[in-house]
Amino acid sequence: MTDPSAALTLWRDARLATMQPGSAWGWIEDGALLVHDGLLRWVGPARELPAAWAAQAITEHSLGNAVVTPGLVDCHSHLVYGGHRAHEFELRLAGASYEQIARAGGGIQSTVAATRNTDEAALYAAALPRARALMAEGVTTLEIKSGYGLSAEHEARCLRVARRLGCDLPLTVRCTSLAAHALPPEFAGRPDAYIDAACAWLPGLVEQGLVDAVDAFCDHIAFTPDQTRRMFDTARALGLPVKLHAEQLSNQHGAALAAGYQALSCDHLEHLDDAGIQAMAAAGTVAVLLPGAFYFLRETRLPPIAALREAGVPIAIATDHNPGSSPGLSLLLMLNMACTLMRLTPEEALRGATQHAARALGLGASHGQLEAGLAADFVAWDVDHPRELAYWFGRNPCRRIVRAGVDTTAFNTAFTTAFTPDTLP
Repeated sequence: MTDPSAALTLWRDARLATMQPGSAWGWIEDGALLVHDGLLRWVGPARELPAAWAAQAITEHSLGNAVVTPGLVDCHSHLVYGGHRAHEFELRLAGASYEQIARAGGGIQSTVAATRNTDEAALYAAALPRARALMAEGVTTLEIKSGYGLSAEHEARCLRVARRLGCDLPLTVRCTSLAAHALPPEFAGRPDAYIDAACAWLPGLVEQGLVDAVDAFCDHIAFTPDQTRRMFDTARALGLPVKLHAEQLSNQHGAALAAGYQALSCDHLEHLDDAGIQAMAAAGTVAVLLPGAFYFLRETRLPPIAALREAGVPIAIATDHNPGSSPGLSLLLMLNMACTLMRLTPEEALRGATQHAARALGLGASHGQLEAGLAADFVAWDVDHPRELAYWFGRNPCRRIVRAGVDTTAFNTAFTTAFTPDTLP
């Protein structure tokens, strides 16, 4: 029980989409949230506030009968990088494939060159408005991957920027090492030697407190299952959870491999097979769908949504923000795309950006739902029903944001008001 002498805050007049399992949306029509020390202490119908809590000194705030959800969780982004790749967008429109551009020295390699030529201060200055754009739409938790440095020095630089964003902003940031993203030019033709080097860097990055998880890109234009396994063995020895870019462009059976390491998530999954689905289900691995990349690359092969549902694999949704295949900065738009392009229901999409996205980051015990004991991260929306969050696009209905019990609305409103296209590099 909370210290009875400590101040409590009651947020009332809310229609709660708690996203707790067991009922549609975890819906509470006339709900309230009791907050103390950054955590939710009680969540439920306002009329049922326990007398023990009601007897204490409580500061009250009205949420104006808004729809309230957990803070949104963007569980897959590549937010820290230099430059952009708008010219490659034109090439793809003219008929070039993602693989053709990559094999010609474009793609990830061009962003690696731009990132290496950008100093840490400039990388931070570029990433900051990207993070704030996401926050302005209700994102309170964000994963940021490295993977555009591809050397010990430059990977550390990108991860330091990610950590600093989490320190400077009212935002929970999880940092993922994605050194196994592509082969840097100095290791051309020597992928095994590069994996050896990346494995050798990882302990130092962990010692600096820069890594929460390890990811890899396992595909025919990236790294083999054996090379991926070596990265994961190193991560396991360091006590780090793993994730995987799996089955995006081909079926390398990466999902089954990752599930063997109890992976937090496997992401993309357009070419996922039944064996991979069953392995993920058995391991409790989350399927992270990335509709922005699916749309931007004009893919036509959908991930096996129905089979994932049938197997009980949790499905998450994320922006995959990156300069090459998903330059979008709206998680709300991804909810709409998840429904229109991938045939999810609006409730599945919202659970995918809250409950299941938190689980994909290993935060399922602390984030992603409105429940006593979890982080007091929630968003009040100017809508009549939570289904509208997947319905509207080009409109931000975010009315109020509370993160770790602190109202950050003014912070985000100041950014939104001041925003112009020139703000984003």
